[in-house]
Amino acid sequence: MPILIAGLVIFLGIHSISIVAPRWRDAQVARMGANPWRGLYSVVSIVSLAAVIYGYGIARRTPVMLYAPPVALQHLTLLLMLPVFPLLIAAYVPGRVKRLARHPMLLAVILWAAAHLLANGTLNDVLLFGAFLVWAVGDLISVGRRPNVRAVPSVPASAVNDVIVVVAGLGLYAYTVLSAHVHVIGVAPLG
Repeated sequence: MPILIAGLVIFLGIHSISIVAPRWRDAQVARMGANPWRGLYSVVSIVSLAAVIYGYGIARRTPVMLYAPPVALQHLTLLLMLPVFPLLIAAYVPGRVKRLARHPMLLAVILWAAAHLLANGTLNDVLLFGAFLVWAVGDLISVGRRPNVRAVPSVPASAVNDVIVVVAGLGLYAYTVLSAHVHVIGVAPLG
């Protein structure tokens, strides 16, 4: 559990710099340069995400049950997960979906975390998904208050993008539910 917690603190901490210390972040970018900052940010993110994944795997070996979700909530989880992949893709593919969602990546994280809290009741699940849920809600609130939101690199806007977002997103959802989740996580979402 300590590795999971440390990974979460570092990963969500570095992703919270724009929330809690935007001026400090801008000063570091000005001092180091944009590319070195991105490099450092990326390395810390990758290493801490690896710690989260590794720590979560270790914590799953000796689960501490906090609550036992009813089986019916697994169906609600599957439903809440439907828009997650299209929203993730929409963060990088401009179109109506991105414009309507405004912050599709954060909405995807909120839905992903909330859905998984409904279906999982162990301590490690509550730590992982609860931490991401709290962070994403906080960042969503924060991003609306920031004077200058940095642009996310993406492909050029096109009328076809919404079709790409929905079709590719639902394809990834189906692949994850039917195959990838059980192979990567070890849990079959459909039982």
